[in-house]
Amino acid sequence: MDNTNTDTRPAGAQPGAGRPRTAATRKGAGGKDALASLLKLRELPVITALVLLVAITYLNNPLFLSPQGVKDLLLNATIMMILAAGQAVVIITRNVDLSVGSILGLVAFGTGSIFAAAPGMPIALVLLIGIAFGAVLGSVNGLLVTLAKVPALVITLGTLYVYRGLNNVWAGGTQYFAGDRPAEFGALSVDTFLGIPLITLLAIAVVAAVAIYMAGTRPGRDLYAIGSEPDAAKLFGLPVSKRVFLAFLANGALAGLAGVLYASRFNSVGATTGTGMELDVVAAAVVGGVAIFGGSGSVVGAAIGAMLLTTITSSLTALRVDKFWQQAIVGVLILAAIVIDRVASLRSAKKLRISEARNV
Repeated sequence: MDNTNTDTRPAGAQPGAGRPRTAATRKGAGGKDALASLLKLRELPVITALVLLVAITYLNNPLFLSPQGVKDLLLNATIMMILAAGQAVVIITRNVDLSVGSILGLVAFGTGSIFAAAPGMPIALVLLIGIAFGAVLGSVNGLLVTLAKVPALVITLGTLYVYRGLNNVWAGGTQYFAGDRPAEFGALSVDTFLGIPLITLLAIAVVAAVAIYMAGTRPGRDLYAIGSEPDAAKLFGLPVSKRVFLAFLANGALAGLAGVLYASRFNSVGATTGTGMELDVVAAAVVGGVAIFGGSGSVVGAAIGAMLLTTITSSLTALRVDKFWQQAIVGVLILAAIVIDRVASLRSAKKLRISEARNV
């Protein structure tokens, strides 16, 4: 009998170490990798919080998820989703735009003015005019930030008041009401498809398009590189000023779209429309996993963050919780999101240093 040892494994190797991985083994490893990737998603905590919030509220008030209740939740989140998506693009570049509420107000009142002057104007054209108007206002922010080299926080705080002042001068005491607009324009916020309001479907399409642009195109990925390390991005040859300018322009365009939809969604628009929305928009993006320090996060996460914040308001109202606590909870969420992001960044940096030390 031949007793030759045919085991060619190195000494100390575990049984099966030198054998090819079977399909079942690869499938199991793939499942573990997929689970690990899922658990690392920045959006997972906010999705979990949203699901738990809806479930708890439903258990206490079943009408919360009635067909009308679901429609109201979606409508309440629609405008904020679009604004948060645009804000996410700017924050990813390590900037911020505090003027979005004022841009929305100007465009919303402008929309009312258009319908008052030309009631028969096609809705699609009004949407394009609103987007273009918002893009112009956003481009002013982008030019000031990139040319003056002044922090965006300061610039957009100034344009917040400038745009708000322009709206006050333009509108004065004038308000446009639901009866001043065409019925088909107001129907955008009333009509549904498969139970989902039309303007919400439009918002979802817009968020998806921006998300694809950010993840699937070179300019979109450049924005992440700029936010991660602006100086390194310049050394690498990226057109930093151009990309930042376009980020502000895109944010303004989305705020313009939100302004037109606001005029469809709500009963009146005037000089105070959009006041105070800017902080809610920034909060939605940050809570949705967009790092306030730039370079990470996603447009989809920002949109989910917007849905969470608007759902919190609806949920606590349904549970008859005082409005003060609604604001306090939003504040706690913002602080928690910033702290968690900072801790995660420090842990990632520590792991990277350890890995580099081992490879030396």
